[in-house]
Amino acid sequence: MLNIQCFVCNMLQENCYVVSDETRQCVIIDCGAYYPEEKAAIKQYISKNNLTPVHLLATHGHLDHNFGNRFVEDEYGLRVEVHHEDESYINKYEEQAEIFFQLDTCDALPPVGRLLSDKDTVTFGSHTFSIVETPGHSRGSVFFYCEEEKVCFSGDTLFQGSIGRTDLNGGSMFMLIQSLRTICQWPDDVVVLPGHGPQTTIGQEVATNPFIDR
Repeated sequence: MLNIQCFVCNMLQENCYVVSDETRQCVIIDCGAYYPEEKAAIKQYISKNNLTPVHLLATHGHLDHNFGNRFVEDEYGLRVEVHHEDESYINKYEEQAEIFFQLDTCDALPPVGRLLSDKDTVTFGSHTFSIVETPGHSRGSVFFYCEEEKVCFSGDTLFQGSIGRTDLNGGSMFMLIQSLRTICQWPDDVVVLPGHGPQTTIGQEVATNPFIDR
C-alpha cells in the first residue's frame, strides 16, 4: 500500500509528493520547495517516518516543480529524473527564474540525473511506476502511474476540472488533448494527484471536465 503525503510549495502553490510503502523506501515527486519552511517540513516528514528517498522525479521541467532539486541532492544525494524532452528546462533554470518569477537568483539546479522515456519504469520498495508520455503542457510532460494501486501523478497536464496551460514554449493544445484521450481510457477509480490543486479521479474528470471525453 502506498502512503502519499502532499506538501504545497512556493509562490504558485505547487504540490510536492512524498510517496512511500511498507519498505520505507520513498520517492519525491515534483519537489517545488522554495522557502526554508517548506524544505524543513519535507525533511521532518521523511525523518519522522524513517523513510529512505531513492528517486527524485519530475512530471516536467518547469521551475515551480523543481525549485527544491538542490535541497534534495544536498540532503539525500539524488538528482532529478525527468523526460528527455524537458531536460532543457532544467538546464535553463536561470532564464525561467527571471522570466516567470522575476527572481534575480535562485538555488542552482543540479544537472539531470536520469532521462526518462515511455519505455522506462521507476521502482522503489515493492512498487513500480510506469512512465506515460503526455505532451501538451510541455513536450516532456509525463504521468507517473502505479497501475497496481490505481493512482497517478499528473503534473500540470490534468487538474480537477481543468487542464494545464499550453501557451508556454513547447506547449500544444492539440497534443494535450491527444494525451488526455489516452489517459481517459483508464478505469474511473484511478486517483489523479495533480501538480496544483485537489486530487480527483479519472471518472470524475470524464464526467465533469470540459476538455475530456471518451
